Amino acid sequence: MRPCGVFDERYETDMAIIRTWQHWTILLGTIGLLFCIPLFASYYFISLLNGIFITSVMVLGLQIIMGYCGQVSLGQAAFMAVGGFVSALLTLKLGLSFWLALPLSGLSAGLIGLIGGAPSLRVKEFYLAMSTVAIHYVIIWLITHLKITGYTQGLVAPPPAIGNFVFNTEERMYYIILMVTLLLTFYARNLIRGNVGRIFIAIRDNDLAAEVMGVNIFKYKMLAFFVSCFYAGIAGSLLAHWYQIVNVEQFTLNHALLYIGMIIVGGMGSIPGAFFGVFLLRLLDEFVLTVSPMLAHKFPQLGMTPAASLGVMCFGIVLVLFLLYEPRGIAHRWEIFKASYRIYPYRK
Repeated sequence: MRPCGVFDERYETDMAIIRTWQHWTILLGTIGLLFCIPLFASYYFISLLNGIFITSVMVLGLQIIMGYCGQVSLGQAAFMAVGGFVSALLTLKLGLSFWLALPLSGLSAGLIGLIGGAPSLRVKEFYLAMSTVAIHYVIIWLITHLKITGYTQGLVAPPPAIGNFVFNTEERMYYIILMVTLLLTFYARNLIRGNVGRIFIAIRDNDLAAEVMGVNIFKYKMLAFFVSCFYAGIAGSLLAHWYQIVNVEQFTLNHALLYIGMIIVGGMGSIPGAFFGVFLLRLLDEFVLTVSPMLAHKFPQLGMTPAASLGVMCFGIVLVLFLLYEPRGIAHRWEIFKASYRIYPYRK
């Protein structure tokens, strides 16, 4: 929001994320509105936002590894499971506080993610995707066959607490999830616009050229996997304590494909694109949940099968349409809007 005629007079201003008073007004107003939502919104709407924000944290991590570093990963759901189960184990079995278990779950997922990212030095694209699928199945198999993780039944994750104040409602958990989402979004934004982010983009565009210029390819690929899996672990911890239960059914390969679809729809290589994709597809899910019973009631001769599969069909149709007509995602249209606003009132 820097219309024609607005110029930066200092390097600090030019490099800042929030540059003008319009930026500050919109940012502070948006954050204030987000914090006030539980005061007037319904239980259903707050629950929907909780799910959207947790998914956004997850997709932000995937955006870093795929959108910016160019490494294909289909194991994000498994790394999210690592974060969820580690957090539940630390709080339930060891009695640690949620506030300590939250970063530890992210670190645990990040360290295991280094194992999943190790093949990226030798393989790429389809072969790397297959290696991350293998990591997914190994992690899920271990979770379902270890006594400490509760086998297929999973674990109970106690709600967070500060003293005697327990975050055991949607409204209370909302503030924790919102704060974590804001902090991780701010960190991702600064990471990408710094030196590390530029190296990620160089690796994505041409890893051979980046290596010739002196970039340690293996180091930065491992860093990208670590950061991405750290975000997945944090999202898994939030999900576990939000549901107050964690099991492998929450982290399937279908979820991993859905997350990739979100960054494709939102826009690869864009922090706002991660949020655009999550909001669109999560709202599509809610629309399908509303329409499916009506469809089954209106056309009983079709049975329950079309209604039950409507969500998958809609996801596939939306994904194909974006790949055909808007391959850069919603973020591309957002950039066009901002470019048009900056030169207003002049024509392009």
